Amino acid sequence: QVQLVESGGGLVQAGGSLRLSCAVSGRTFSNFVMGWFRQAPGKEREFVAAISRSGGRTRYADSVKGRFTISRDDAKNTVYLQMNSLKPEDTAVYYCAADTKPWSIVMDTTTLFGFWGQGTQVTVSS
Repeated sequence: QVQLVESGGGLVQAGGSLRLSCAVSGRTFSNFVMGWFRQAPGKEREFVAAISRSGGRTRYADSVKGRFTISRDDAKNTVYLQMNSLKPEDTAVYYCAADTKPWSIVMDTTTLFGFWGQGTQVTVSS
């Protein structure tokens, strides 16, 4: 079975940084397009960032461009989300997602990612 486990969430002051990690097991990590999504209270789950199998292509939501960076380490079967210049509006549960579909198909499309982690809470205080 495919398992995704997020970690690294917590409480941080506005302007600070946090790095989220997502460890994948059960399948060959390099076969997965990986993504990060988030859901704030009362809002729909939204796309944050995604990275291709090779790591050569990335996509970011406009709201996080220039502040967040997605990366992957195939040797550790882990995808990361480095979050800098955090704002209170970044507060949400962050979810890691994976899929074997082609990059051109999934990219930032939430509904096309088939595997999901349990989420990790990120709270940014003002």
